[in-house]
Amino acid sequence: MLVAAAVCPCPPMLVPEVAAGAAPELDAARTACTDALGVLAAARPDLLVVVGPAEQSGRGVHPEGAQGSFRGFGVDVDVRLGRPARDLPERPLPYSLAVAAWLLERTGWSDAPVEGLGVGEALEPERCAEVGRELAVQAGRVALLVMGDASICRTVKAPGYLDERAAGFDAEAARALGSADVAALKVLDVELAHVLKASGRAPWQVLAGAAEDAGLAGRLLYEDAPYGVGYVVAAWS
Repeated sequence: MLVAAAVCPCPPMLVPEVAAGAAPELDAARTACTDALGVLAAARPDLLVVVGPAEQSGRGVHPEGAQGSFRGFGVDVDVRLGRPARDLPERPLPYSLAVAAWLLERTGWSDAPVEGLGVGEALEPERCAEVGRELAVQAGRVALLVMGDASICRTVKAPGYLDERAAGFDAEAARALGSADVAALKVLDVELAHVLKASGRAPWQVLAGAAEDAGLAGRLLYEDAPYGVGYVVAAWS
């Protein structure tokens, strides 16, 4: 059963070494993520599952001990998902799960075993919900750390340039995530999310499926669009 969830954005810029001189601009987001992970720890789960967007090579299950790296950004930062594994997993973590691993290491997570799940952008809402239901029954007490960004089209300088629909999409997503509105998350516009490059859509809908019968309440801890990209942090308990 799902007992808690944290929703965090997944830009590698959250890692200060990657952000370099711009690191202070995301200090508030990092603090909110730390607070959200505190809610997960307080729930004392038997299993933590990290869910995040992934390209083809990163989709599927990433077992505890899987490693990731930010060396592609020119920094000497490596991370590991949870505790060390006897047999080192071969596949590297996708960046969304690597950011999650960095957050968990930063907060000293040691409360429960951890595994990761990379989901593709095209995963249909019904399948997302089904995956969420499957995750929720993997242990007696399951917590989710759900990674993903909102639109990348909030300003003319944003990676996706300005799209007038972006602010409305992001506002509805933030409202649903902040209030644990499972029904609203399930009906997020898939096509619009694709156009706006909102990587969190599928992971958020996995969360919706996992939380169907959990009766959790939500809190919005952060919502902003630095660099013209929508970032949302929320905690469910």
